[in-house]
Amino acid sequence: MLSPERLSLPGPEYLAQRHVLTYMEDAVSQLLENREDISQYGIARFFTEYFNSVRQGTHILFREFSFIQATPHNRASFLRTFWRCFRAVGKNGDLLTAKEYHCLLQLLCPDFPMELTQKAARIVLMDDAMDCLMSFSDFLFAFQIQFYYSEFLDSVAAIYQDLLTGKNPNTVIVPTSSSGQHRSRLAPSECSPLDGVEASLFYHCLESLCDRSKYSCPPSALVKEVLSSVQRLTFYGFLMALAKHHGINRALGALPDKGDLLLDPPMDQELEKLLSQVSGLSISTPAGSSGDIANLPTRRSPWKPLHHRQKVNIESDGSTDETESSEN
Repeated sequence: MLSPERLSLPGPEYLAQRHVLTYMEDAVSQLLENREDISQYGIARFFTEYFNSVRQGTHILFREFSFIQATPHNRASFLRTFWRCFRAVGKNGDLLTAKEYHCLLQLLCPDFPMELTQKAARIVLMDDAMDCLMSFSDFLFAFQIQFYYSEFLDSVAAIYQDLLTGKNPNTVIVPTSSSGQHRSRLAPSECSPLDGVEASLFYHCLESLCDRSKYSCPPSALVKEVLSSVQRLTFYGFLMALAKHHGINRALGALPDKGDLLLDPPMDQELEKLLSQVSGLSISTPAGSSGDIANLPTRRSPWKPLHHRQKVNIESDGSTDETESSEN
């Protein structure tokens, strides 16, 4: 059935809003590249399977970065896939560096830019110490904000710097290109005083930004909620508040709440079946384990660091207390 939203919008506007043409162009491109293989089972079946994969969110696997960040649905699908694939990092309590998290991202997207990984790490660490260790939950929620709202945060950084230097933020040019093309500005950490900027003035500028933007922004009501709780704040303090906000996470809809981050029973069941087929073992799950694959024989995962890693309590709420301080 068609949604009321579809019936209230003109056809071209609805197609543009849902990025249908982006997927059609990609499907046709793949069809032409693989026409010899596809001819064996038909074009209709190809398009059916392609759009089923888009609906399920598996269409972004091993694709180039330009495609992964092309639409909000692609970004949300990539976030969900990254969580499901590497949830065991958090379950095991491993702490990894930014470079190691970047290696995990490259397993799903070979040309994923290191710049985005570093920006996500700075939200957690609030400095440039890229060799510090971070918990999976800390990195994941910071990465979600940085990746999904990348263009928005570029503009926020520019507005923040203008407020620090006394310039009029209304003169800021809103970027509309991909996150890989940024104008050159000093990082906020290079010129920001410790007390940051006035929160009410900052929100006034961000509210105007959200109204005129053509890319994904957090709900303005939730941004106001974040900024109304403080009088002044720094740039990275604002980003960390966004990353920790449950309402923003739910509005984005890609990841579960922090308390459920390590739970994914359907995936656990699939992993059990796969391990059973590969090893030939008969897996019987003890009562009360809820399908947790931690009870299976120990195996070394290909992504697991070879050197020793500090462990954390897997029942933690994923706060920044888990992340190793840059002073250590």
